[in-house]
Amino acid sequence: MTTDLTPLLSVFRLSVGFTRPTPQLALSEIEFSVPKNSIIGIVGESGSGKSLTAMSIMGLLDQKHTQIEGQIQYCGQTIFPGASKHVRGLRGKDIAMIFQDPMTALNPAKRCGPQVDEMLVLQGGLNREQAKKRTLELFEQVKLPDPKSIYSRYPHQLSGGQMQRVMIAMAISCEPKLLIADEPTTALDVTVQKDIIDLLKEIQAKTKMSLIFISHDLALVSEIAHEILVMYRGKIVEKGSPEAIFLKPQNQYTKALIAARPQGHVRLKSLATVASIKDKSFKPQIYSAEQRGAKHQQIYLKEPILQVHNLSKVFYQKPFLFGKKQLTKAVDEASFSVYEGETVGLVGESGCGKTTLVKTLLNLEKASSGSVFYKGQDISQFSNAQWRHLRKDIQIIFQDPFSSLNPKMTVGDSILEPMEVHGVGASRQNRKQRLNNLLNEVGLDESYASRYPHQLSGGQRQRVGIARAIALEPKIIICDESVSALDISVQAQVLNLLNTLKENFGFTYIFISHDLSVVQYMSDQLLVMQKGRLVEIGDADEIYAMPKSPYTKSLIESIPKGIL
Repeated sequence: MTTDLTPLLSVFRLSVGFTRPTPQLALSEIEFSVPKNSIIGIVGESGSGKSLTAMSIMGLLDQKHTQIEGQIQYCGQTIFPGASKHVRGLRGKDIAMIFQDPMTALNPAKRCGPQVDEMLVLQGGLNREQAKKRTLELFEQVKLPDPKSIYSRYPHQLSGGQMQRVMIAMAISCEPKLLIADEPTTALDVTVQKDIIDLLKEIQAKTKMSLIFISHDLALVSEIAHEILVMYRGKIVEKGSPEAIFLKPQNQYTKALIAARPQGHVRLKSLATVASIKDKSFKPQIYSAEQRGAKHQQIYLKEPILQVHNLSKVFYQKPFLFGKKQLTKAVDEASFSVYEGETVGLVGESGCGKTTLVKTLLNLEKASSGSVFYKGQDISQFSNAQWRHLRKDIQIIFQDPFSSLNPKMTVGDSILEPMEVHGVGASRQNRKQRLNNLLNEVGLDESYASRYPHQLSGGQRQRVGIARAIALEPKIIICDESVSALDISVQAQVLNLLNTLKENFGFTYIFISHDLSVVQYMSDQLLVMQKGRLVEIGDADEIYAMPKSPYTKSLIESIPKGIL
């Protein structure tokens, strides 16, 4: 008996260039193969060419404005270059794809069930009744709660994890031999992320299909892949088993990706970045427990700058016609203190009430009960005029800097505007000088003042958001998921910047994230939130080492740790 060793997919010297708006080479002679019944991980930063590789395999690139060279084979048969009809025949049926953002990939005007039915009718050859029955079976397979209810809901009525499961059900509906998962867990909570990873591994083991798993998180990829490809600027710079890549990386970029992620077992004074690893300037310095203890002694001898007592926020939802109002406790009697100069971490899954708590602290949502004291004053009773004056002292850095910046305003004007509103600086000239100093503080030069948000990268936009927040010399800065959308190495740069600014200016942070490893690295005190309640409060390192709440324990266990 002979064994067929032909790879399921082979990519030979694939290069992709864009002709508009300016000629640019995006992929440069990449080569790899995907064996049958295997999981290949592709890791790298945004712009490294990961998604472009997936789009090339799927035949989804606009060939009018792209130049594609090389060859792609599926089961030994050339699918590129080749007839587009042949590729369309494979797409969905033999080669399927899970996209990064299910909200944009799913049709918002169509119920979830019929969207999967459509795939089964068009590609699977089933009739409507058979398709519906199969869709409900798929929803059960991907472990959606109450499949019949999910079938008739619209995408916006589902959580992020549920939408991603619908996308997985659609992708595996025709039992493809190759599934491409493009950043399928990037925007999800750490526990939901673990569930999706476990689900994909379970489906792959059961169906024996092959999987290409794309992510910017090397630790996450190492938990699912049999082989890992590391991409950087359109090239594969390293490939090998997870053990080889994670424990004995050869390429400097791979080393930077590993070093840039906070490690729970050791606290460094600063994280490595791609630049610091490449020029060999990074020297890991451990922030010892003794140093941390001495710092805490200084911080906690003072009175708290912010005190929250039994703060609650209740939302009432009116019924459509008749019935009682539905009551939702978004924040349920939260009590904690924030000391000047510390970083308070707030962690929990999406929907647990983190952002509502912050909005209530800032009076953007009116508290249902409880009180908030800032420097001994009950600010929950402040008038709008008093709050306008207070907002100078408490600033916020938002999760998505692109949507929080006015696309019609230059970077300089976006930073100058709050200074003018709050009367910071004696004159326009004085404020412009302060603007240039702020840009330098956040690692941008003065030329960025004349640029618009769309001309900046994600990391640069986040730096502008930070500059705008610190322009008013606030006492407290709230970082609301401010690094969750960034690549690992860019995230490391921003975290280093926040810590440097804290040391230089004495800021106090409330740092919000669903990523416990990042929060633990940044925080002195840690608050763990579940369903509106603070279920655990204490020292960040102590909670990480010995969590008391079962919920906190589940969060910590869900953190991707890679090959240890």
